[in-house]
Amino acid sequence: MKEEFLHYIWKYKLFINDNLKNQNQEKIEILNQGTHNFDSGPDFFNSRIKINGTIWAGNVEIHVNSSDWYTHKHNNDKAYDNVILQVVYNHNKDVFRTNGQLIPTLEIKFDQDLLNNYESLLKSESWIPCQNNINKVDLFTTQNWLEKLTIERLEEKSERINKLLKQKNNSWETAFYIHLARNFGFKLNSDPFELLAKSLPLAYLAKQKDNLFQIEALLFGQAGFLIDDSGDDYYLKLQKEFKYLQKKYKLKPIEKHLWKFLRSRPVNFPTIRIAQFAMLVYKSSALFSKILETKTINDFYKLFIVKPSDYWENHYVFNKESVKKPKTIGKSAVDILLINTIIPFLFIYGKAKGEQNLQDRSINLLESLKPEKNSIITKWNNLSIKASSAFDTQALIHLKNNYCNHKKCLNCQIGNYIIRKSI
Repeated sequence: MKEEFLHYIWKYKLFINDNLKNQNQEKIEILNQGTHNFDSGPDFFNSRIKINGTIWAGNVEIHVNSSDWYTHKHNNDKAYDNVILQVVYNHNKDVFRTNGQLIPTLEIKFDQDLLNNYESLLKSESWIPCQNNINKVDLFTTQNWLEKLTIERLEEKSERINKLLKQKNNSWETAFYIHLARNFGFKLNSDPFELLAKSLPLAYLAKQKDNLFQIEALLFGQAGFLIDDSGDDYYLKLQKEFKYLQKKYKLKPIEKHLWKFLRSRPVNFPTIRIAQFAMLVYKSSALFSKILETKTINDFYKLFIVKPSDYWENHYVFNKESVKKPKTIGKSAVDILLINTIIPFLFIYGKAKGEQNLQDRSINLLESLKPEKNSIITKWNNLSIKASSAFDTQALIHLKNNYCNHKKCLNCQIGNYIIRKSI
């Protein structure tokens, strides 16, 4: 028996509710189970219980065995003195408040099928615990849950943004610049890209906003790519310009070895991504302000689909020519930036400023983007769980990573359905 399962039984009132009595055979009536508490303190707040005709208001604590009250040392903790009822699977010992008063204890009973269904999910070794049953869950339950998960995923992404905002004195432009840079690394180089942005203040780039060459010099120099003694003309000119700007702004570059080229297609090399980022900075000063004004997917494509300077048409790295080919950032890459940067920023900014229209716009953008393609979505498709947009794929990724992988079936509406139904 797990305590979290008893929480689930209590929260959704799935216990047998007839003829409830405490350890002293006093009649108990549950008027309100209370609010589930996920922090320290009693498990349920603001419960209302009628005991022997008297209504009590306070908190409820849940244990497998009533003696767990002492195991968890609640008997010495005044925070538990306002517990009006202890709910247990097995009553093996009376418990008392710090002043010596007896706490009523209820030993709950429930349909054994609930526990059996739950245990079968816990024991499952399939890709998701409910793999054999998920197609029997009604469409309304699944869709309703996925909608909630998309919002939950946006909230989760907001946590990183909030941390950045605190670090950068609530400057939305700076936080957006750093977060966008991180996602320009597209997982493989996200960490060095973030380090690059944090080491090169946006204000320094803004001072050179009319000079693409200087912006490239700052970005490539700070990234650690301008340290070789020899190179072609363009490389040496960038190096010379960076040395001047480095001294002017007292910059310390990050280490070049942090950037990863292996297991990456040349078009995704960090040098190409930095060159594209430089062009985006050059084209779009006050970028976050423009993001707030941009409304449609096509307008975002116009803003973000950029190609780097001419040098990169026949280079993937410095000092080594390649076949001439434009290195324009593609729609699929912009879609990733929209999902991981732009949409979360619109959502959290709208929430922070009380502008519901921006939150709605972030949802609408997700719904207008094509579904993502990755191994997780492919496996969901194989289970006949189809995604029609990025709104759905974000929910499915969140469901797999945050619930299925950790077997949090009790907290999942799909898991709830399976546990309660004999399917």
